[in-house]
This record gives sequence, structure tokens and C-alpha cells, in this order.
Amino acid sequence: MSVVPAASFSSSHLPCRPEELDDFLSQPTPRVLEVLQRTPGPFIVLGAAGKIGLHLSIMLRRALDQLGRKDRVLAVSRFSTLRDRDAFEKRGIETQACDLGDDAGLNALPDAPTVFFLAGVKFGTAASPGLLHAVNVEIPHRVARKFAHSRIVAFSSGCVYPFVTPASGGAREDTPSAPVGDYAASCIAREQAFTEVAAAHGTPVALVRLNYSIELRYGLLVDIGQAVYAGRPVDVTTGYVNVIWQTDAVAQSIQCLEVASAPAVPINITGPEILSVRDLAHRFGAALQRPVTITGVEAETAWLNNASHSHRLFGLPLTSVDQMIQWIAAWLQQGGETWGKPTGFERRDGRF
Repeated sequence: MSVVPAASFSSSHLPCRPEELDDFLSQPTPRVLEVLQRTPGPFIVLGAAGKIGLHLSIMLRRALDQLGRKDRVLAVSRFSTLRDRDAFEKRGIETQACDLGDDAGLNALPDAPTVFFLAGVKFGTAASPGLLHAVNVEIPHRVARKFAHSRIVAFSSGCVYPFVTPASGGAREDTPSAPVGDYAASCIAREQAFTEVAAAHGTPVALVRLNYSIELRYGLLVDIGQAVYAGRPVDVTTGYVNVIWQTDAVAQSIQCLEVASAPAVPINITGPEILSVRDLAHRFGAALQRPVTITGVEAETAWLNNASHSHRLFGLPLTSVDQMIQWIAAWLQQGGETWGKPTGFERRDGRF
């Protein structure tokens, strides 16, 4: 499927036709092509059926095709959440159904020199501590041992850091971890699984501490835009945030392959700006031509990441916040599909 470039597609300011959104979000950048030219395949994407895995898999496949390479891209998941296998296979991506918590299924997966780990659970875990431990702690340990001889990019979260003030510029990779709540603690335990295998076996590992990836159907900006469009108040208690467009987040995560090392290397992936939630709400009000209602008062601190290190390595994200707001506003006005999965960015107790 070809995607119409944003410059030539003008319907209500959308960047592409709605049915082409996944392909639009998965266009490889020149830097991705450069990295993959030096990276051996095949490639395995574990936990591929969530919100990011399809776009990561497609970007890998398209980049390899552009490079004239036939390396396998294997998407592994239970395929019981957002995505079914057809979304992958119709784009030339192989699939394998597997419950990573099942030792027999995990051990039956083929070896590969390059592995992306995306499996994890967040929402509903405050009431299911057993599920949180099984998915975010036990599975990463099993996967790390299984792929101890691969190069691994493991997705984590910016919530491993403490709350910081906007004036701090955000938490850096050397900021000591300070989990708020059980979910954040489980993210640290997930990182530890890969940190241990890197120390024990010399496994090259990059830990992607991602802060609020955005697309048209999901993400913090969608939450704010939906509230404004529906006339609901926007809570600004957690008053400051970072965001990054999904294409940029996926591209920079692939570039993390060349950062991966032993000991494991954490790297923040997000946009360059610390954004005011209050200001974002008013920007959506202007874009959507809706009045804005604000509730709450900004706390002094928030979960904020400083991604200046990754920007020096990979370059700045290509998509601006203004562009994201314009696209999301147009999507909502057209009644575009959303995942119905609020991020819960307003929460400050770490319970999801």
C-alpha cells in the first residue's frame, strides 16, 4: 500500500487517508536505513501486537526491502490485544503466536541476532498484582535468558524516574531511579532482567525509556484533545509532560541498536520540549474551535524526561507538537477511530 505524502493530501488537514494510517506511521527514516544496513538479521519483535509493535515491525520490513535485504522480520505475540496476525502478514511480516510466559512456547522461538522486546502490561494492574509481576517481571527474565546471545532493545518507561520540576529540564539517564507505585517498580524490575543478562553474558542491551508516544488513535495528546472536543474539563494537576510522535519514537528505538552495549545502556526517548498541559488544552481549543475548561492546579513536579542525549545521537524528532495537534484535531473532527485506552497521565500515585 502506498501512502500519499502529507503535502499532497489535504482532506481536513489529515496526513494520510485513514485506512493508510499504520503505513504512514511506519515510514523508515534515512537514519533507520543507515543503522539497519549495518545490523544483522533476522529480526524478532516480541510483544508485537500492542500499540507500537506493528509500526516497529512494518518499519523494519520496509527498510530492509529498501535495502534489498530479505531478512526475516518475525512478529511474536498472543495476538489477543489490538492487532491480529493479518495486519502483519499482509505486509510481508512473518508471525508466530506465543505466550511468552509459557516456557515451552518461548523456547520454541528461533534464535536471532537482533531482538526487540515490547511485552508489558500497565492498565488494570493496580487490582491485579499477580498479573503485573508475571508479565513485567517474570517474562523479561525468561526472555533475557533465552536471547542472551542476541542484541536486545528492550522497551521500558520514563516512570522509572522520580517526579522532577520543569525547571530541572527533566530526568536524565543518570538520574537515580525512584519508582512511584507498583507499576513503576515493575518497570525497574523489567530493566533489571536485561541488565543482569548483559552483565552475566556480555549481551548488548539498550533500555528504551519512552515518554508518551503519540499517534492519532492513542496517547496523551489524544486524551487532552478528546476532553476538549467533548467539553470535559482537562485536569492540570500533573501540569507538565513530554511527548514524541510515534514514527519518531519507533525510528529512534531502531537506532538504539547501535547504542546497545554491556553493561546495559538506558536511553531516554521523547521530544525536546517540556509542555504545559494547560497550554496544550488551549491549543486544542483553538484547533477544535471549542471552549476549554480547566480543573486542578499544577503540582510543582511531574514525570519528565530529558532526552538531549538521544537527540545528540539520533537527531531531533521530525514531527512538531503543533503538527501533532493539527492532525489529532482533524482526526477527532472526522470521527476517527481511537483505541479507547486513556493514558492516565493525570495520575500521581502510580496506580493504573
